[in-house]
Amino acid sequence: MHIFWQHGYESASLSQLKAGIGNGISAPSFYAAFGSKEALFQECAQRYLSTYAQVTECLWDTSLPPRDAIETALRRSVKMQYERGHPRGCMVALGAMSAPSDEHAAVTEPLAKSRARTRAGFVACVQRGVDSGELRADTEPRALAAVFDAFLLGVSTLARDGVRHAVIEQAIPQAMSAWDAASVKHVRR
Repeated sequence: MHIFWQHGYESASLSQLKAGIGNGISAPSFYAAFGSKEALFQECAQRYLSTYAQVTECLWDTSLPPRDAIETALRRSVKMQYERGHPRGCMVALGAMSAPSDEHAAVTEPLAKSRARTRAGFVACVQRGVDSGELRADTEPRALAAVFDAFLLGVSTLARDGVRHAVIEQAIPQAMSAWDAASVKHVRR
């Protein structure tokens, strides 16, 4: 999983995958065990989605106020993307670039579905904010949600580029200011 996370589907070579599993595995043994590189990627993607990608599930927790759900998702994801012991960034976000050719688009479909689910979670939170009167009635849920989605997707690139964790943590309140600007409590000057 870490090899695909670090290098993406297309760039991860059979040699790298075999080395990650153990140098003693031969190509025939690899294919006997996993069937194909694609099948191994699918297995790794499912493992990632059932573990690391769970950081954004709070977007669907209606017991949390919608603003808190969004901020919690951003904070949990940033923390996860900077944790030691695995590649920096998010395999779901980086998967958008993992299989750029149409030939391999189906391989990363589970990651694309996860991105769509997170995006829908942001939209749902913003819509809850509008429906509850916390956000102005003229707030466009998809547009405001795109601010949070773009921030979250961008964190992976910033983490890979070596931007310090503390800087990204300090950026979260800046991202959340987009919510505050749409709040009915926000006074425009």
